[in-house]
Amino acid sequence: MAIEYDSLTVEWLGYATLRVTAGETVVYLDPGRYGALTGAWEADSPGAAAAHPSATDYRPRDGDLVCVTHRHHYDPDGIERVAAPDATVLAFEGIQPRRGSRDLPRFVDLPQGVRRVGGEEQGVAANVPFWTVPAYNEPDGPRVRADGTPFHPEGRGCGFILSVEDTRLLWPGDTDVLAGHAELDIDVFCPPIGGSFTMDRREAADLASAMDPGLVVPVHYNTFDALETDSSAFAADVAGEGVPVALDE
Repeated sequence: MAIEYDSLTVEWLGYATLRVTAGETVVYLDPGRYGALTGAWEADSPGAAAAHPSATDYRPRDGDLVCVTHRHHYDPDGIERVAAPDATVLAFEGIQPRRGSRDLPRFVDLPQGVRRVGGEEQGVAANVPFWTVPAYNEPDGPRVRADGTPFHPEGRGCGFILSVEDTRLLWPGDTDVLAGHAELDIDVFCPPIGGSFTMDRREAADLASAMDPGLVVPVHYNTFDALETDSSAFAADVAGEGVPVALDE
């Protein structure tokens, strides 16, 4: 399902993958992982199956700009599936491809042009103005490992604000609600609502109310059991605060 707002069309393709289009500009955020773009994704429960985009063998290769927030969302196959031959890849500078269990290529080895960006940076890529914002789990919050280390430590990821045809969209990345989020001037807000590793649906709803965007489109939920959540309850909470919300399920 595609959701339209002003000049934008927003599509949640599964997990954290967003496709944003306006005019002839096509942008993807965090494409791939868990079979969302290969057709291999399977729901862990009937509820998740009903409230998550179906997996398809998706390979349009039409993206002008591809944004990658952190290592967990770095999927070279996903990038290859969505990026046009002359695409620009914006990747957070803290992503270390060779760290961890997955055997990932360095960004310099990708065929696309790659630009590394910091956590509080602004610029223009593929004719799209962008800003990055910090994304992390608070060390004294609930989203930490058994040893007390945050699942997403500060400095490992970012979020992206994109101004596409003068409409500003925020994908905050895998993050808790952080100081400063509520002050961002956003038209379309795409929060993660799965909890466990990010803000949960209640925290995201409170943030949406404080931000007062023109539209809220939640993502990053029901992909696997740790992210299962009640998206209908989230939508009701947001709508109850007078903020428009759409579920792209």
